[in-house]
Amino acid sequence: MFSFCADPSTLEGTAWLACYLTTGKHLAFYASFGTVLLLLAVTAPCALALGFLGAMAARSHFPPLSWLGKAYIAVVRGVPDIAFFLFFVIALDQAIEWIRHKTLCPDWTEPIRRGNDFVVCPAAKMPLSTSPQWVHEAYGFSLAVVTFSIVFGAFAANVLYGAMRSVPWAQLETAEAYGMTRRQVFWRILVPQMWIYALPGLSNLWMILIKATPLLFLLGVEDIVYWAKELGGSKTSAYAYPHPDWRLYYFLALLVFYLGFTRLSEIVFERLTIRLSHGQATLGGEALRKAAT
Repeated sequence: MFSFCADPSTLEGTAWLACYLTTGKHLAFYASFGTVLLLLAVTAPCALALGFLGAMAARSHFPPLSWLGKAYIAVVRGVPDIAFFLFFVIALDQAIEWIRHKTLCPDWTEPIRRGNDFVVCPAAKMPLSTSPQWVHEAYGFSLAVVTFSIVFGAFAANVLYGAMRSVPWAQLETAEAYGMTRRQVFWRILVPQMWIYALPGLSNLWMILIKATPLLFLLGVEDIVYWAKELGGSKTSAYAYPHPDWRLYYFLALLVFYLGFTRLSEIVFERLTIRLSHGQATLGGEALRKAAT
């Protein structure tokens, strides 16, 4: 905050606006954009890795593993995202505390379930009530990453499973005819070629993941939507910087942010599609060959 911001009641015009936009809550609002970007940076590779494992399991020749992979894809994709987010986070949090309770407090005689309350010993709370604020925030963020990864991992698994089945079967048979093992065919022939078929679905999934980041608000993480709602609401004279309802402007700023970020993502995926299309027996690969000649 600037030195002339000591007494907000004496400020006017641009000075008032400069002080208003540099308050502690506004700095937290700006930092929440980094929280959203960090969530995307961590969740995207985790969801992709989980999706790859799910797709491998779904196409496995071992029936129980195949059933497990297909069940994961079907169940998670079939549950509304909001319902899964609200249920899974509560269930995971209580499961962690229940395990810690049984381990750290074996002499506890009182019931854990008390009507609608879930009560464990103080040592089993996760995180501990005495933990610093950053631990609570990191724990909530970790739960969000796990939840996002499981949900979008199922969608990624479905996309990758379809992409694996799109690779021409004749190529796989030819590789086996040349003496390659099933594992070599998978890693050297199938996996390198499936990405061009998976990229359209993965790009759409990335866009959906971007639009789903406001669900952080439901998980207790103070994201950009939370702060836009908090800061944009009407403030009376009881506050240092009173103002009318400005939520329209705050959410308009979020609109610009999301549109700009999605447009940047589109450019990246367009270039990645061109790169992966080289030498592929697809419409994109054929267009590149004709352009080269």
